[in-house]
Amino acid sequence: MSPLHQRIQEDVKAAMKAKDKARLGVLRLVTAAIKQKEVDDRTELNDDQVIAVLEKMVKQRRDAIAQYEKAGRTELAAQEAFEIGIIQEYLPEPLSEAEISALIDQAIQETGAAGMQDMGKVMGWLKPRLAGRADMGQVSQILRQRLS
Repeated sequence: MSPLHQRIQEDVKAAMKAKDKARLGVLRLVTAAIKQKEVDDRTELNDDQVIAVLEKMVKQRRDAIAQYEKAGRTELAAQEAFEIGIIQEYLPEPLSEAEISALIDQAIQETGAAGMQDMGKVMGWLKPRLAGRADMGQVSQILRQRLS
């Protein structure tokens, strides 16, 4: 079991002892998603793979918030935002916009990107360096602006 997965398991126990039902519910969702990925892949996940599962959960919740706000369901959007807050405790510290911008510049320089046709090459270079530390949708938008 990866150190991150162990930390999540310990926090589940702590939430149970503290009778923090809201936090416990979110942590159980996280452990269920990790367990599902392990069963699907028939392997034990390492920290990077656990982070990928957590990123996916955050992305799903951000999409849900947008849908709930569009439908005027603010109480459901607030619950999703609460879940994002707890999940993000286990993700690496996000990069600042300046750091992301510097990495994009470095990626363009190192890959020799000249235009939009090189977007995939640059994103391939960026993805492992930004995993869990930046919203790849925003990175993609910034990159599009730079390459066009």
